[in-house]
Order: sequence, then C-alpha cells, then structure tokens
Amino acid sequence: MKTTINTQKQWHVIYTKSRSEKKVIDELSYNDIDCYLPLQKKLRQWKDRKKWVEIPLLPGYCFVYINRKQYDKVLQINNVVHYVTFERKAAIIRQNEIDALKKMLEQQDFDVNVTHDNFETGKRVEIMEGPLTGLKGELIESRGKNKFSLRIEQIDTALTVEIPANYLSALPEKQFYL
Repeated sequence: MKTTINTQKQWHVIYTKSRSEKKVIDELSYNDIDCYLPLQKKLRQWKDRKKWVEIPLLPGYCFVYINRKQYDKVLQINNVVHYVTFERKAAIIRQNEIDALKKMLEQQDFDVNVTHDNFETGKRVEIMEGPLTGLKGELIESRGKNKFSLRIEQIDTALTVEIPANYLSALPEKQFYL
C-alpha cells in the first residue's frame, strides 16, 4: 500500500503561548493528535517549601507527529501560536532527533540545561561512554572538562549536558547527524 503525502506522518514543532505547553499537550492528546513535550524534573524552592516539579525542557515548544490532514487542526488548538518554520515551511524534525531528546531526558547521571544562545558552529562529536552512548551532535561550546553543548538546528536551540570530556570522540564531517 502506498503512503500519500496526506497520510504520511512527520514530526513538527509548534510554538505555544507562554507557560501553556502542558495545556496544549493535553488538548492535542484529547483530539487524538500524537504529540511530545520533553519534561524534566527540577527542584524548585519557595520561601516556605521545596518541591520537585516537571517543567518543559524547551519552554514554548511542543512536538506534534502529524500528517497533512491534521496540520490545520493543530493550529486550531487553544494556546498554539504557530508552527516553527524553516524557509517558510513548517520545520520537519527527524525521528532520531526526537529519540535523542527522549534518551537525554531518561538518563539520570548528568544535568541537562537548555540555552537559546546562538553559538558558532564547532566540531561534530559522538558520545562514546555512559548513558548517552551513540548520541551524535555538534559541539557548540566547552565549559571546563565536563560540559558541552549540543545543537538541534531545526529549532535553533542548544542543549547543554554535563559529561566528562573523555566520553567524547570527534567525528569526520560526513558522518554528522543527530
């Protein structure tokens, strides 16, 4: 059976209103639209207490796995602002990039932080040891011996991960992919 453009699903990024990511994901799920919101647990402190809360790894962004028929339906969801675009088309995120985000959030050994700084292009690397073994990315910045930044180009976001530098290996230019 042939898949047509209308039925073939792809990952896209949507931009949401501020602090509305969880509401958007709930409504997308309610409308039977496949979606993903990368969440991480952080310890937050108030004057009177501390509490573990789940916060979005990428504030303002959610991922949807949709076909062309569902494209307009997503835009009708409350608190969805627009699709993140690249060359005037909704940016397409590869499955292995979504898998890398999930894998990064599953590990417990290293802190994951996000920055929206626009760093200069660096070396391509692969993680050779630890829970993120096999993850490939672009080395954006090194801070000491145990911190590096990995760029996800489609959403212009860099993820900073604490990991020993000896866990990294440089890749030839042709093998780079996330």
